[in-house]
Amino acid sequence: MTETAAPTAVRRMSTPESAELANLASIFEDLQFVLKCCEELVARLARPGRGDPTDDVVSHSLWTAALVAYVRCFSIARKRGGLTEQDLKETGLQGEVLEWHKMLCRLRDHLTASSANPRERFVIGAAQDAEGRANGIAIVSTPLPPVEELAVRQTGRLAMELTTLVDRRMGERQRVVFESARGMSARLLNSLPEVRLDPAEEIRS
Repeated sequence: MTETAAPTAVRRMSTPESAELANLASIFEDLQFVLKCCEELVARLARPGRGDPTDDVVSHSLWTAALVAYVRCFSIARKRGGLTEQDLKETGLQGEVLEWHKMLCRLRDHLTASSANPRERFVIGAAQDAEGRANGIAIVSTPLPPVEELAVRQTGRLAMELTTLVDRRMGERQRVVFESARGMSARLLNSLPEVRLDPAEEIRS
C-alpha cells in the first residue's frame, strides 16, 4: 500500500455548497474557541487563593470573548448562515436551553455595550460636614457580580453539543462538495484560483 502525498496546493471552489462548508468551518472554529475560553475560565475559578487583580482582568476578558464568539455563531450577517434556535433543540440537551441561550445573548450585549461600563456601576456622592454642608465629592463604584463557575460550565456544555452538531453537518457538506469537484473536468479545475497550502505562500489566481 502506498501513501498519498499531502497536496501543496488546492483549487478554490466557489459554489453554494463550498460557501456553506466554509461557513460551517468558521462556526466550528468559533465554538472551539468558546470551549477553550470556558476550560481556561473553569481552571482559573477553581484556583485556590484567588484574589489577584490580574485574575479578574483575565477572567472578564475570557468570558467576554467566549460570549462574543458564541453569539456570532448565530449571526446571519454577510450570508454566514449561522445557527438557529431550532439547532438548540437538535442538541438533545435537557432543561431550559433556549432560555439560557437568550440570556447569553443579552449578557453579550451588556458586556459589549458602548454606552456603559459592564464591570462596575458608578454614582457620585456629596460628603457633608458637621453642619450638613457639602465638604467634598466622592466617586462610589459598585462592582457587578463576577462570572460563576456553573455559568461557565453550562455554556461550555452547550458549545460542545453545538460543535458535535456542526461537525456532523460539515462531514455531510464536505461529501457534497467533493462530488461536485469530481464532476469537474481537469481543464475546469485548472482554471480555478490556486491556493497554496504553505502558509508562507500567498494566494494567487
